Amino acid sequence: RGVTRALINAARERALAYTYRALCSHERHTDGTSVVSGVLQALVYGGAGTYGLYNSLFNVEGGHRAIVYNRFVGVKDKVYSEGTHFMIPWVERPYTYDVRARAHQVNSQSGSRDLQMVNISIRVLTRPDVNKLPEVYRTLGMDFNERVLPSVIHETVKSVVAQHNASELITQRESVSLAIRNLLKQRAAQFNMVLDDVSITALTFGREYTAAIEAKQVAQQEAERAKFIVDKAKQDKLSAVIQAEGEAKSAKLIGEAISNNPAFLTLRRIEAARAIAATMAGSSNRVMLSADSLLLNLQDEK
Repeated sequence: RGVTRALINAARERALAYTYRALCSHERHTDGTSVVSGVLQALVYGGAGTYGLYNSLFNVEGGHRAIVYNRFVGVKDKVYSEGTHFMIPWVERPYTYDVRARAHQVNSQSGSRDLQMVNISIRVLTRPDVNKLPEVYRTLGMDFNERVLPSVIHETVKSVVAQHNASELITQRESVSLAIRNLLKQRAAQFNMVLDDVSITALTFGREYTAAIEAKQVAQQEAERAKFIVDKAKQDKLSAVIQAEGEAKSAKLIGEAISNNPAFLTLRRIEAARAIAATMAGSSNRVMLSADSLLLNLQDEK
């Protein structure tokens, strides 16, 4: 009995010791789990708060404007200017527009009033109307330029070019450009767009018209040349008549001078002798001439 009781007491003590150790171990495990759970909760809540705060802000860069789409009410009418703004995460979504003027080059082929084909290149500077951005998004979306400008420019250019002849497009280029600009502004305003500048960068015609212009220029040059030749012939004829009249008058005056004054002939002989003497003096050859050859025999024969 004594041995059995000792064994039972020893077993009881071991069981109590095991239970105590188990309880202590459970308490320590419970405390560690609570700490880890608290840290995880803080991380989860902090990350969720940071993510929510980050997604509740949006920036609008310089030269841009933004609109906000709400899942419940649709596109808001407010236009957001440059800076940082608040929105409701997962409910609202911003859309940013570049409101700076941008250049667009469009080539158009049109027919003039005299049925000549004309190739025109138009350069336009456009930007959206800042106050109408919500309406632009509802009707045209983000790529409003590509949807509107090509068709509007082609229609406007064809309408204006059809009112002028091919020659007027060259001589009245400034007025044609102004007419295109005014009509384009009116058409663009219907789509809430603003045109800052419109200019014609290139203007060419078809091969047949170009060849006709060149042929006309050549014909005009030939006509001017022929006119010059006719005028020159007239001037030459008039010059010959005047020269002949002068020579006839000169001969008449010389004849009258000889008949009225015989000494005139002697004076002419002296002048001729001077000219002969000057010519011979300038020559390197030595020539012997008589007085008759030099016309120096001024004594009249009796």
